[in-house]
This record gives sequence, structure tokens and C-alpha cells, in this order.
Amino acid sequence: MTEDQAKLLYAFEDQVRKLIAICNQLKQKNNELELQLADAQRSYKELNQENITLKVKYENLKTARIISVKTDDFKGAKNRLSKLVAEVETCIKLLNE
Repeated sequence: MTEDQAKLLYAFEDQVRKLIAICNQLKQKNNELELQLADAQRSYKELNQENITLKVKYENLKTARIISVKTDDFKGAKNRLSKLVAEVETCIKLLNE
């Protein structure tokens, strides 16, 4: 083997070592990114489930509020109607006198 060939071989080996090192770094970075992705997906699932739960609770609260308002309106209307009936009865008594 000539000196030029030895230099070329050495340069080639050096480049291969550098490529192997870069490849190993990229594999490590890829593993880190995969872990981050798994964490992000887990977090997304948890937040999505929490969002669904909160939507259900919100709908239940809206329903309860509507029922509460209707009950209060019904009681108020009943009280107003009772007062009106009492006033009509008073007027009828006054007319009968």
C-alpha cells in the first residue's frame, strides 16, 4: 500500500467514524423526541378526558339552572296568581255589599 493510499484510507476511516458518531447522536436525539412525544400524547389524552368531563358537568349545571329558574318562575307565578285571585275576591265582596 502506498503512502497516498494509506492517507486516503485514514481519511476515509476518519469520515466513517464521524458519520457513526453523528448517527449515534441522531439516534439519541430521536429517542429523546420519542419520549417527549409520548409525554405530550399522554398529556393530551388526560386534558381531553378532563375537557369531556368538564363539558358534561357544564351541561348538567346548565340543565340544573334551567330547572331551578323554571321552579322559581313557577313559584313566583303561583304567588302572583294567588294575589290576583285574592284581589278579585275582595272586589267581588265589595260589589256584593
